[in-house]
Amino acid sequence: MVPKPEEINLLTGESATQQIEAEKQTNALDEPVSHWRSRLTLNVMVEDFVFDGSSLPADVHRYMKMVQLGKTVHYLPILFIDQLSNRVKDLMVINRSTTELPLTVSYDKISLGKLRFWIHMQDAVYSLQQFGFSEKDADEVKGIFVDTNLYFLALTFFVAAFHLLFDFLAFKNDISFWKKKRSMIGMSTKLWKVKKALKMTIKWQGLRPKMQFGTYSDSEKKTEEYDTQAMKYLSYLLYPLCIGGAGYSLLNVKYKSWYSWLINSFVNGVYAFGFLFMLPQLFVNYKMKSVAHLPWKAFTYKAFNTFIDDIFAFIITMPTSHRLACFRDDVVFLVYLYQR
Repeated sequence: MVPKPEEINLLTGESATQQIEAEKQTNALDEPVSHWRSRLTLNVMVEDFVFDGSSLPADVHRYMKMVQLGKTVHYLPILFIDQLSNRVKDLMVINRSTTELPLTVSYDKISLGKLRFWIHMQDAVYSLQQFGFSEKDADEVKGIFVDTNLYFLALTFFVAAFHLLFDFLAFKNDISFWKKKRSMIGMSTKLWKVKKALKMTIKWQGLRPKMQFGTYSDSEKKTEEYDTQAMKYLSYLLYPLCIGGAGYSLLNVKYKSWYSWLINSFVNGVYAFGFLFMLPQLFVNYKMKSVAHLPWKAFTYKAFNTFIDDIFAFIITMPTSHRLACFRDDVVFLVYLYQR
């Protein structure tokens, strides 16, 4: 397969592993090279089972080896080679300087139910590759089942159903809130993204009544003043934080290319903006000494989903920055509760 590009320090050119320049040219990114699977996982089915000989399940049958001794037919213990455990991250590139290759052989027993489940999962991953899924995409599907405990995986599907329910309830209450809303007093326009809607008429095709922003009350003027003041203070923190973080990662973190560093810096900037754009509403609440203007029902359902996302952050493998982004909403919501 085509090898993964090596991560290097973009400024110094120092690589994570020292390789000869000629080998780097040989292992060009557009040329497939030989790889070595460093793990071999064997499972033997030890559970007694009884099937009708004329209707033996095909998934079990193809793993059975029959031996006839006289008039009696015996079957050997079922050996299952676990292909799902062979991840792309475990592959090692074979080059000219390779003299030894490590091999870890794992052996364990397996029950009939788990055997049939793993067989179906392997067939499903193989089908994905036949439909055009790349090796990387198929490997991510493998990771869902290999890196996650099966009980946690079942919990994930169960919790995801509640996540969908709370999403629906939050959306329903959000629509109801804006339908009854007559002014933007106490509402951060940065949070609700309607700053440019001032002095305009907004209409959501029957879902939301006309809202006239042509005239300002004293409370609305104060709200806009506090909102602008909060963003001014946050900008003093936001821009140095994003630029400093990008510079630090460029000096100390290894990347595959300049494009990879640029995308990573932009993503971290999006996470920072997403967090700081929730903070002006806290400042407006503090100055107005009131939280009565907030859509508390929608907030509550969104908070439930935030806690569910925290569970997913522990269960599912994801980048550290995204995992931290799941917990940032908890901090903001707890401050909202304190203000209430």
